[in-house]
Amino acid sequence: MTGALIAAAVLAAATLFGLLWRRRDGVLRAQRRSLEDGRVDEPLRPDDLGAELGEKATLLQFSSAFCAPCRATRRVLGEVADMVDGVAHVELDAEAHLDLVRRLNVIRTPTVLVLDDAGRVVRRASGAPRKPDVIAALGEAIT
Repeated sequence: MTGALIAAAVLAAATLFGLLWRRRDGVLRAQRRSLEDGRVDEPLRPDDLGAELGEKATLLQFSSAFCAPCRATRRVLGEVADMVDGVAHVELDAEAHLDLVRRLNVIRTPTVLVLDDAGRVVRRASGAPRKPDVIAALGEAIT
């Protein structure tokens, strides 16, 4: 009897974790400003990215070589960047940019950052975001 209760509890916990993970995956959230150590996050510059920022906004994607969702994310962000004038899509290999990965606290790929015209992070998603969510996040970055 105890084994069945333990199995049921583990199954319930795993189901809850999976539902929470699925709900959070790919959601573009507002960037939290933390002043724990008294510093303000510096905007990203073209030197940091190795590419020019967009006139209005930049969609920054961190990817890795064997990441299947990264390919879908590349396609979605590329389509959105082509649709909206002044928006650039920059994809960086996380392994090749470890200093930037650590600075921005990128934990998994794909990670998408929506930058405003000055290079400040406005929104952030871990996982593959949906196209309508990216468009809505751009609306906030551009205004």
